[in-house]
Amino acid sequence: MRWLLMMWMVLACGAARCEDTRATPEIVRVLQVSQQKQLDAMTLADATSPRALAVRESFDKLVHGLRSPALSKVELRVVRGEIVGETLQGRIVVANVALADLPEGERIFILAHELGHVVLDHWAQVGQLYVKWVPGAVVQHQTDAIADRLGRDASALAYRQEFEADAFALSTLRALGLSDQHVVAAFMDLGWRSDTATHPGTRRRLAALRALARN
Repeated sequence: MRWLLMMWMVLACGAARCEDTRATPEIVRVLQVSQQKQLDAMTLADATSPRALAVRESFDKLVHGLRSPALSKVELRVVRGEIVGETLQGRIVVANVALADLPEGERIFILAHELGHVVLDHWAQVGQLYVKWVPGAVVQHQTDAIADRLGRDASALAYRQEFEADAFALSTLRALGLSDQHVVAAFMDLGWRSDTATHPGTRRRLAALRALARN
């Protein structure tokens, strides 16, 4: 969901530049182009390396175990760099090769969170929100007027989707017979994080998961 912040910046700082390469593009097309640029800028890990293969094995295990039609076209890209995990264009899961260094239960939780975004159709929800605010051509004088309000709605949606993906990952972990302790351990290994425009912080996410665990 970090790409949402980039989209707000595009809308607030000059969406007219999008018209230089494509006449009055629809907002969903702009979203797709924005995400494709992010994908193109990522550095792929060596797919044959033991670490990349370990991430791939956990990913394939999850896809096979979940047996969701929504995952029929899901794609994994193992990368190097700062990104831990990301889901782009509704079907491409990006996972850092460093996930191989975590215990499998933690790795499964992180990957299941990203697959949750796919299964729960979060990409379509994002598109619907942007179309609501930008129903026609993407032009600067129109997007300037709604950028702040769209940003608030998009942030609220991103938070809800993060909580939903966490809940999906917890449920998946339990279905595989793995301990809830892997969830806390995963957050601790990733490092304590504060709230951002697109992600609730560690405290909020753990509190939501603890509430689920009590039910």
